[in-house]
Amino acid sequence: MSTPPRWPLRVGLVGYGFAGRTFHAPLINATPGLELVAVCSGQRDAVLRDCPQVAVTATPDALFALPDLDMVVIATPNTTHADLAIAALRAGLHVVVDKPFTITLEQARAVAQMAHSRERFLSVFQNRRWDSDFLGIRNLIATGLVGRVTELESRMDRFRPQVRDRWRETDAAGSGLWFDLGPHIADQALQLFGLPDHVQASLACLRDNACGDDWAQVLLIYGKRRVSLHCSLLAARAGPRFVVHGTRGTILKHHADQQENQLRAGMRPGDPGWGDDPDGMLVFDGTDTPRTLPVPPGDQRIYYAMLRDAIMGRGHNPVPPIQAVALMAVMETCILSSQRQMALPLPLTEQEKQDWHQAWQH
Repeated sequence: MSTPPRWPLRVGLVGYGFAGRTFHAPLINATPGLELVAVCSGQRDAVLRDCPQVAVTATPDALFALPDLDMVVIATPNTTHADLAIAALRAGLHVVVDKPFTITLEQARAVAQMAHSRERFLSVFQNRRWDSDFLGIRNLIATGLVGRVTELESRMDRFRPQVRDRWRETDAAGSGLWFDLGPHIADQALQLFGLPDHVQASLACLRDNACGDDWAQVLLIYGKRRVSLHCSLLAARAGPRFVVHGTRGTILKHHADQQENQLRAGMRPGDPGWGDDPDGMLVFDGTDTPRTLPVPPGDQRIYYAMLRDAIMGRGHNPVPPIQAVALMAVMETCILSSQRQMALPLPLTEQEKQDWHQAWQH
């Protein structure tokens, strides 16, 4: 891949709903070396109110055809991700896709193959790798403080008892809570422990009048380790964000990273206090009194900074296609596991597993 002839990289954004408006535009604008120059959206006034310097197009094809564009970010409904990513790659652009990457493993493989054939960077916005809670837990596990990890519980809970009229809460392909929050917690588990031997899942609709899943309990099975992933829309008092048990002790992290709340409140990435997390980790070693250890600040800008450097030939893709393909294998297999009520292995080829492990080592 040749190094682009200019700095900063010129970025287009497709979609200006919650993800595009709340996450992508602010993070891109806050990352040196990236310049948001165009947005595709039907909300022209809203885009220009927030980003008066950008061009606004009515269609993705019009955005992809703009001259001197380097990269495009796909932040549209899940069912459109694969087709839009392929169209952008065919236009010669580097591509970021918001999670979930696609809605099937077959689509994920097709998009990854297109990126390979076009020699363009393809990456998925797994921003929660740079959350304070995850960074803190990952760092403590790496120190060996709790010994060999035998069990990890990761929860992302919300309280939304009323079903809302939006595509995310339907029973359409790619909708439901598992496709909304599942990619975050499953990706974090894979980053910590690698590919599981088997997955076992239960997905359910528990709210009145719900038609898309609003509750998920997933077990990732690794030899003598178990990883439990849980998300719910009926948790008025959310459980701990992380619980980690090991042969030497336990880590407890009560509250989640605050970057999303900060962005919703109007804070800009990099403002004083950005990513700060006052909720420390409790470490239990069998005595009556736990220790409290601080967590590092979260900073989701790191994703875009790493991708910028990779495109400029200075580093590695923070979320390469093989990791996105493997995560889609987990997502899809969990759906099948819930339907069949049994544990299932991941349907990855031996070559895909080797490629995943090689990327993971970076």
